[in-house]
Amino acid sequence: MKTKTQKIALTGVLAAQALALAFLENLLPALPFLPPGVKLGLSNIVTMFTAGAVGFSPAFCVTLIKSLFVFLTRGATAFFMSLGGGLLSTIAMCLMIKFTKEKSGYVGIAVVSSICHNFGQLCVSVIITKTSAMFYYAPVLLISAVVMGFITGTVLKVTMPLLNKQSKYFNKI
Repeated sequence: MKTKTQKIALTGVLAAQALALAFLENLLPALPFLPPGVKLGLSNIVTMFTAGAVGFSPAFCVTLIKSLFVFLTRGATAFFMSLGGGLLSTIAMCLMIKFTKEKSGYVGIAVVSSICHNFGQLCVSVIITKTSAMFYYAPVLLISAVVMGFITGTVLKVTMPLLNKQSKYFNKI
């Protein structure tokens, strides 16, 4: 990355991609075999790329922009759920990239990130509902996080050449 301006521009493009993927995912009908609330998390692919290729601060910016979008489109409760899951997920993602990237790879990072996202949302739901009974849903969320994290990590691994090509464009400007 040559300049701060290029980094900001690339972060903006990546945030737009994350929002587009989140919007697209919300348009898809719920699959009947998935438990309530379980989503693939396509926009997290972009967040993970941002953390690894652009930096940790831009990854947090993408996460905050996604949460603000959720607030504007779905309200305060969804915002807090998105923010709680997103921040915990991004923290885990950044720590894994910093300390274990070679050992865990994209899939490992995505799985841990997905687990943290679900746990963050679960904690927010406990705070909102004022009942710890929400934790009974944890096993379902854990299993779904492993499956969805595996899928999103694999998608990132496959699309990495395209994303790297896109980010290199900003170095040529």
